[in-house]
Amino acid sequence: MSRIGKKPITIPSQVKVLKKGDQIEVSGPKGTLTQTIHPKIRVALKDGQILVSRQGNDKLARSLHGLTRTLIANMITGVTEGYQKTLELHGTGYRASKEGNRIKLTLGFSHPVYVEPVEGITIDVPDQKTIVVSGIDKQLVGQVAAQIRALKKPEPYKGKGIRYKGEVIRRKPGKAGKVGAAGGAAAG
Repeated sequence: MSRIGKKPITIPSQVKVLKKGDQIEVSGPKGTLTQTIHPKIRVALKDGQILVSRQGNDKLARSLHGLTRTLIANMITGVTEGYQKTLELHGTGYRASKEGNRIKLTLGFSHPVYVEPVEGITIDVPDQKTIVVSGIDKQLVGQVAAQIRALKKPEPYKGKGIRYKGEVIRRKPGKAGKVGAAGGAAAG
């Protein structure tokens, strides 16, 4: 039995959950999310709780059990609190600014890069070196943040690029001559 899958999900007072066939809809103060439930998984609403169970014991049903419970729990958290990811720009001249609803990024290319927000996602720029991606869908927030990061991934030598807040980049030493080794120079 899945340890995560068998935990009941408590429904907060401001959240409304509806089950329509194989769809589950979660509505809250921040918005509404829907999720399709696989036929091998059963979802029951009882006494202000959501119970997730599986119909079989095959590998697919076991793997979907905990996943489905986590997806529903993430939907409830999303419509009540929301999710956000913070990105940091590191590098000389790297900066972000907001132009209308889109973001203008200067990343060392010969041209500025513009990022259009996806429906349901808000992108804020509190300062030139920080980008905040927020929304109610955890998966979509992570996807948009990953797409922005992919525009200029942090490189391992100087650490320049776009990284998540708190992300640690493993740095590589440069050439041996730069590190301070003799580098083949004749002494004397």
